[in-house]
This record gives sequence, structure tokens and C-alpha cells, in this order.
Amino acid sequence: MRPRGGLPEAFQRSQPLKVGGRNVAWLPPLLLLVGIALLDVNTSGRFRIISWLVLVPVIAAAICGVLGTVAFAGLSLLTYGAVDTKWPHPYQNGLPDFILVVVGSGLAALACSVRLRAERRMLHIRDVAETTRRTVLRPMPPGWGGLDHAAVYLAADSEARVGGDFYDIQPGRHGTRLLLGDVQGKGLAAVEAAAALLGTFREAAFHEPALDTVAARLGVRMRRHNRYRVALGRDDGDRFATGVLVAFPEDTPTTVEVVNFGHEPPLVITPDGVRSLPPEHGLPLGMDELVSTPPPVIRVPLAPGETLLLVTDGVTEARDAAGEFFPLREAVTKALARDPRTADPQRLVRFVRDGTLEHCGGRLADDTTIFAVRRRAGDGSRAWP
Repeated sequence: MRPRGGLPEAFQRSQPLKVGGRNVAWLPPLLLLVGIALLDVNTSGRFRIISWLVLVPVIAAAICGVLGTVAFAGLSLLTYGAVDTKWPHPYQNGLPDFILVVVGSGLAALACSVRLRAERRMLHIRDVAETTRRTVLRPMPPGWGGLDHAAVYLAADSEARVGGDFYDIQPGRHGTRLLLGDVQGKGLAAVEAAAALLGTFREAAFHEPALDTVAARLGVRMRRHNRYRVALGRDDGDRFATGVLVAFPEDTPTTVEVVNFGHEPPLVITPDGVRSLPPEHGLPLGMDELVSTPPPVIRVPLAPGETLLLVTDGVTEARDAAGEFFPLREAVTKALARDPRTADPQRLVRFVRDGTLEHCGGRLADDTTIFAVRRRAGDGSRAWP
């Protein structure tokens, strides 16, 4: 895709110096060129600095485009000739320093071309990473599935921008379901597993009437994914994923159904306080063959206006300088006492994000997901098209 003007998007986005929205990358090399020329004119013949003009295209190569670098190279050569010939012959630097400026200008233009090529490649990789992130963690419209929701995802690898944490809301024929989980490990292998689980969840949550069937299909998908990697020769151990599967049935608006795959139990946030849902009862996805009974479906009350807070271990295992874990429940309880509006999903997610980053000093040891949802007040419409 080429935006207006015919230049590749990477070129247009490569503008590191802007003032008031205007590109001023040309200003530093121009000031340097003028400064060197004026200093050389106003110094004695024993201290000539006109050869320093070789620095002008070098600076331009670092912050300007190829055409700008070539333009400053030409200006440097012209300035060199104009200033140097004004001096008496015994004080002229002459041809040797002129050749130095010529060679430096050529190398600067080459370096600028290499720099822009690397920037284009970097921007392309970022676009691929962003596309991958939006595929795994797709954006959800406001009120999706009849739920008010808010989420924050912080990748431990800031360059990759995506990792093994995953979440989604899927409205369907039998109510709205949501899934949050954390794949064991990091890197692209964890992203592949997360994408596989989300794909299965989006189909099963829409079609299957029973939540335990959705849970079973997720377990089967994780085992199939592990076998597939073994068949490809990428056997890096039996990968597993913890997670929480929640259903919001349409016929019981004051309860939710929960299946926990060895994950931290969600918290129920109300303006009056915090309570935990029942602790985990099932093994992580991919390890369910170790037991003969599937994880149970637990039905728990969730009154209108109460918010579910689901997090991954990037929050619960965040440590401060003394090695203490982030006290999530206590922190939220204190925040609610100060301002009951903290129970709002948007406010709640921001509070937990800021508290986690402050507690660990901004050094995340693991991918971190914070997900808050509650039923929309007075939304009686069906959740699926």
C-alpha cells in the first residue's frame, strides 16, 4: 500500500524530528553547515575547520531521507569550495580535504539508504506483529455480547507485542461466553497455542448448548495441538494452558457458570467489596487426560452491577524490590473504599494496570492480562446476530 504522494508508508512514517506536526529533520544539518562555515571564516589561518563539513551529510544520513542527505552533501561540497578559495593559497586546505568531504558524503548517502531499508523492515515486522496481535486478541465493540468490558494486555516482550495470554468474548445461541487463559511458556510457540484455543472457543461457544462441552472441546484442542507440534518435529514438551471459562446464560441473569482450568479464580467486584469465586477445580488444558473426571461446571450468583475481574499471573506474581507479590484483592478493596466507582470495568482495569506496574517498577516478568466484564444494565436484546 502506498499513501498519497507515491512514497512508501515506511518513508512517510520515518520522521523522527517534528515541531508542530512539521518535519524539521533538515534543521540540525543546516545549522551545522552554517556554523562550520562561519567559524572557519572567522578563525585564523592556522586553525581551519572547513573539512568538518564532512559531518553535515553524516548527520543528515541519521535523520533525513536519501534525497535530503544527497542535497546536504552537495551543499557541503559547494560551501567547501566557496569558503576555502577565499583564503590565501598558503592557508587553503585544497584537494585532500575536498576529497575527504566527497568520500564522506558518498558513504553518508549509502548509510542513509541502509538505514531506511532497515526502518522499512522494522516497520513491516511491527505491522506483522500488530496484525498477529489483533488476530489473537481481536478488538471487541462496546457492549459485545451484552457485556460491558474492558481489557489491558501487556506483553513481557515489548517488541513482540503478543505472547501466551489470551481472552475473548463470544456471543452465541445459548448466551454469551468468555474465555481468559495463559499458555505455558513464551514466544511464538505460545502464540500458536493461544490462537488454536481461541479458534476452538469461538466456534464451540457459539454452537454448543452446554458449557461442559465447550470445556471438553478446549481440552481436546490443546492435546491435538501438542500432537501436531510433535509430528512437525517441534516437540518442546507437553504444553498446557490455564484458563477460566465463564458463561452468562440468558435465562438466568443473576448467575454465571464457571469452569476453571487450574487458573487463578476470578474476583467479583462490587461497590461494597470484593469476593472470590470458588477456587480452581480442574487441571490445565492439555493435562486433563491425567484425571478421569472433567472439571465441574460451577454455577455462582452474580448480581446486576457486579463486575468480574479476571487476571493472569503477570498480575498475581508481580513482585516489588523486596520480592513481595502484588496484593491484588487488598489493593482493590482499598480502592473501592475510597471510590465505589472503581467497580466500573474501565476504571477497574486502569487501576489494576497502574497498581501492577507501580508495584513491580515497570519490569514485567511475564505477560499480563487484566480483563473486567459485567452485564449491561437493561440490555434485554439477544447477544448474537
